[in-house]
Parts: sequence; structure tokens; C-alpha cells
Amino acid sequence: MAGGYLPAVAGGSSSFRILHVSTGNVCRSPITERLTRHALSHRLGGPVTGDLIVESAGTWGHEGAPMEANAAAVLADFGADATGFTGRELLDEHVIRADLVLTATRDHRAQVISMGHSAGLRTFTLKEFTRLVRAIDPATLPPLEDGMAERARSLVRAAAALRGWLLAPSPDADEVYDPYGAPITFFRSIGDEISQALDPVVTALTGVTASR
Repeated sequence: MAGGYLPAVAGGSSSFRILHVSTGNVCRSPITERLTRHALSHRLGGPVTGDLIVESAGTWGHEGAPMEANAAAVLADFGADATGFTGRELLDEHVIRADLVLTATRDHRAQVISMGHSAGLRTFTLKEFTRLVRAIDPATLPPLEDGMAERARSLVRAAAALRGWLLAPSPDADEVYDPYGAPITFFRSIGDEISQALDPVVTALTGVTASR
């Protein structure tokens, strides 16, 4: 299946669901989903022990389709796992269940919010969320001993409170462009963009910085 469950840490009483959204759910959102899982596992030192569910879907999702070969190749470059992925079309139930929706573009964000379900305060583009997270003092977040889900919820609330104060420097700054049909070199540049955007988010979630 597209999403994956990461077992709960001690002290965590509930789960936190991250939903990555792009168009076809065969390029950008699969890369982001699997890089998120990989980064969480890497930061926490082996098998991931966090009460997080990480999944993805597409606004025009290719239901049941495999990940694009170039997307899988990008994941391999990072040492991330591409196996077992199948595309999904974004449904109301995905938005209802999600605690945080991270989209590739502003158009995707608008589409998610237009679905309703009080999604506005928990839906961001990936790069928008990164910009907001960078401005949040990690010392203001609950400790991991309180559970990663509680820490994640606090992070989303803090980011939502900053939105409107920390605007994008340009209209394109919050976009991750679609590499569908492009050569592997462009896929790799998109993979690098996504990885860099995820880095501060995963640091904030886990309290662990990436080893260089």
C-alpha cells in the first residue's frame, strides 16, 4: 500500500498522519512520502519508532499505478525504499484522516482546502511548511517523551499561527515542479529540492539533526 505505519514510541497514545499530495501520485508525492519515512528512520537510528503514518495521494491520482521509474531511481540515490508503492487518487477520507497535508504546489493546496473538512489550518505546500518550521523554536515544542504525535500537532499549530506573517519571497518559492516525462537529471534536481525541504521538518519532528 502507499502509506506506511511507524510503530508508536513510549508515551505516545495516538498516531499522527502526514499526507503528501501531488497530481498523479507517481512522481513528487511518492518521492516525498518515501524520503520522509527514510529520513525519520535515519534520524531515529534504525527501525523507525514513532507514532507517525506517512502516505500520499494525487489530485488526479493514477489509482493502482506503480511509481515512475525515474522517481524510484531518485529514491535509490538516497538509499530510500521504493518497493510496494501503488498510486492513489485523493479522496475525502484521506483529507479527513490527515493531521498534516503537505502539497507539491499552491494549486494542490487550494484543491485540498476546497474539499472542506476544516483542512485549511493543516494544509501547506511542502516548501511553505519548511519556511514556517524554520521560524519555530524547537524548545517550544513538547518533548518526545510526550509522544511524537503530540509534538507533531504542536508543530502544525505553531506553523499555522505564523502563516500570513512569513510570506514567500516570490510566487514560485513554494512550488515543487512536476518532473513527469522529464529526464532523470531533472528528477534528481526535484529529489534534491524535496530532500532539502524535508530536512528541517524531520529535525523538528524528531529533535535530531541530520548527520553530515
